[in-house]
Amino acid sequence: MRFDGKVALVTGGGRGIGAATAKRLASEGAGVAVTDLDAEPADETAAAIEAAGGKALALACDVADRAQVEGAVERTVSELGRLDFLVTCAGVIRDNLIHKLSDDDWSLVIDTHLRGTYLCAQAAQKQMVEQRSGRMVFMSSISAFGNRGQLNYSAAKAGIVAMARTLAIELGRFNVTANAVAPGFIETRMTEATAARIGIDFEEFKALASKEIPLGRVGTPDDVAGVVAFLCSEDASYVSGQTIVVAGGPKG
Repeated sequence: MRFDGKVALVTGGGRGIGAATAKRLASEGAGVAVTDLDAEPADETAAAIEAAGGKALALACDVADRAQVEGAVERTVSELGRLDFLVTCAGVIRDNLIHKLSDDDWSLVIDTHLRGTYLCAQAAQKQMVEQRSGRMVFMSSISAFGNRGQLNYSAAKAGIVAMARTLAIELGRFNVTANAVAPGFIETRMTEATAARIGIDFEEFKALASKEIPLGRVGTPDDVAGVVAFLCSEDASYVSGQTIVVAGGPKG
């Protein structure tokens, strides 16, 4: 129970990596505010946490909307008492090659990932600076280093890496750390959607991906949640401005 008495806000916490992260932090004692664009998945994750004996608050929140983000942070502090960890997992994909990429698909991905992370960090830092402690963990991706058909997503995820480094510099004197996690192939609805987009069976898609991964398997949301939990812990109190790749090893 290393997070006993701590409070986390996890965006995109209704499914996938966000849900696994919310449950992992709660399992180690943290109260968790679970946000998602829609109330239903946030409610489901919060209910699972409470059924396991944890404390959770479900909130519908569009991370690209300043008023909603600030409201979510305010409710987290008001109802759970404080804010120690911010984990930004909210995300969407709208993949396409540049000559097919629409302005709307560019804007949606950039707004959700990059603007959303910025708004959440800006709202959370007010509380963390005041209490002189905090951990921010931003979800990036190995696509930050470039990936065919993901110009919008790659640009947003690269921006998140830079954001973590910059906030580590700005907020370090307040005992607030900022780091990014860059997952590789993780079995989620997002990767299932990618398989559907390119017209391949998801199981076949995973099998093909596994051949390129040194550990010989695709990742799970729990694999990422464990790294997030480390970055929130005291074991990582001197780790800031870093990006940890969670991808089963580098490609050969």
